[in-house]
Amino acid sequence: MKRGFFLLLCIFVFQRSASQWQTQSSGTTARLRGVSAVSATVAWASGSDGVCLKTTDGGANWEAATVPGAEALDFRDVEAFDADTAYLLSIGEGERSRIYKTTDGGKRWRLQFTNRNPKAFFDALAFWDADRGVAVSDSVDGRFVIIKTTDGGANWNEIPPEKLPPALAGEGAFAASGTCVITEGKNNVWIGTTAARVLRSTDGGDTWRVATTPIPSGQPSAGIFSIAFRDARNGVIVGGDYKKEGEAHDNVAVTNDGGRTWKPAKGPLPRGFRSAVGYAPGVSILVTVGPSGSDYSLEGGASWAPIGGAGYHALSFTRSGVGWAVGEGGRIARFKAFM
Repeated sequence: MKRGFFLLLCIFVFQRSASQWQTQSSGTTARLRGVSAVSATVAWASGSDGVCLKTTDGGANWEAATVPGAEALDFRDVEAFDADTAYLLSIGEGERSRIYKTTDGGKRWRLQFTNRNPKAFFDALAFWDADRGVAVSDSVDGRFVIIKTTDGGANWNEIPPEKLPPALAGEGAFAASGTCVITEGKNNVWIGTTAARVLRSTDGGDTWRVATTPIPSGQPSAGIFSIAFRDARNGVIVGGDYKKEGEAHDNVAVTNDGGRTWKPAKGPLPRGFRSAVGYAPGVSILVTVGPSGSDYSLEGGASWAPIGGAGYHALSFTRSGVGWAVGEGGRIARFKAFM
């Protein structure tokens, strides 16, 4: 009885305090698909037309950080560590897939990696810390392409193909929100694919395993779009078919064994396709976003309720639960659970 009352109280407080995203002025009309929340005051965002944005005052002001020569690139992912240090990943075939880094708040950018494989198409990157990270491409000739750095991006080295599971025909990842690959702890990393499979490594990318999931796939527009882990064992994936946004069939799945096995959540996301999911760690709330709106769960994905407001493509939360979401037309909104 006490637990049930507490849950109802949490739902009431959550709905009263965070039922609407607090929109902010980004100063751009670019499509934003990358966001990285660092603290209650610092966050970075990225998107089309070479756009990179930063706030140091909680989003009251967003400042553009220009990347010279990148005006035509689409920055689908940004990973930041403070107000000075951030990585950007641009998508595209061949040399359009690049990684840049700044250590002075965006005043200067260093081009760290340019993809020389004409068949590769990089989708996202993720980091354990400011020095160690991975980036993933769609598969090439039946093999996944994953690169790794251990020195802050000074060198990006491809993980030998023989250490990776074979890819299915045409298998890749969705460059939709920068969250198809996620890291946790010191060495855990997971990648959700277009074939609705999850690759996982527990040793920093040295060895890999793959697991099937119940997320729908079989079409180029369907599969896993986002993955999040609360800890080393408990995680969630979301997706669906972005061409069928209203379908809500098996579009969310969960694991409690580190990604070895996945099962459908007890309740599907009621409004269909979602492109990003994240834990608000400070309060253990799951939040998910997509073009048609956003939802939250207080029960680890067992049931969902809508959050008011427009749709978004990507989101990011700090450990305390402060977060931002980004979307079409330069849309940015701030969210803090239980304000």
